[in-house]
Amino acid sequence: MSLVKKILNRFHPVLKPLSKWYLSKTRNYSYNGIKVKVLPGVFHPGFFFSTKILLGYLEKKDLAKKAVLELGAGTGLISIYCHRRSAFVCASDISKTALRCIQGNARINDASINIVESDLFDNVNPNDFDIIIINPPYYPEAINSENDMPWFCGEHFEYFEKLFYQLKGVTASREVLMILSEDCALHQIQSIAKKNSLQLAEIYSSQKWGERNFIYKISE
Repeated sequence: MSLVKKILNRFHPVLKPLSKWYLSKTRNYSYNGIKVKVLPGVFHPGFFFSTKILLGYLEKKDLAKKAVLELGAGTGLISIYCHRRSAFVCASDISKTALRCIQGNARINDASINIVESDLFDNVNPNDFDIIIINPPYYPEAINSENDMPWFCGEHFEYFEKLFYQLKGVTASREVLMILSEDCALHQIQSIAKKNSLQLAEIYSSQKWGERNFIYKISE
């Protein structure tokens, strides 16, 4: 078990008092000159490695004039970064708190971003984008409140069941990127993708503090 997994087990951001207290207040975070406020109940991009790994990967890509969707955008940090790289950006989230967070952070950073309330692709058309970026929740537990949304994918991986079903027939002409940790149920998630005639092709990996994260390209 990786060090990060041990930390998660000990200080789970939803269940454990220390991190629950920390995340109960609005916090500030910055990345390469982008300053964001993290509202209570919104995924904190500085707590874990996935956001920074995605941002590092995106640094190598030409985003100018590309239509980019950040699905489940949280604070909107990745969306604001893509906007600064001259992309046309849409940030979506199911959480009303996250949507307020994105709106506030877009104003702070003078970023023109289309912000949409959507449960996955219910209110956004994946065919409208060149690049889709997904940093998903992957703990297989039931969602009982809005605060659970950044962490839990449902007891039976309902998040991934719906995600991959909605992506069928979409990925051939789009670049769909998703980051996952080695500590999630990779085999189960890959099995759900395969059931929907999709595959996860590893295109990048990074190991920090004993935990390896993978960026996958979702394709048919």
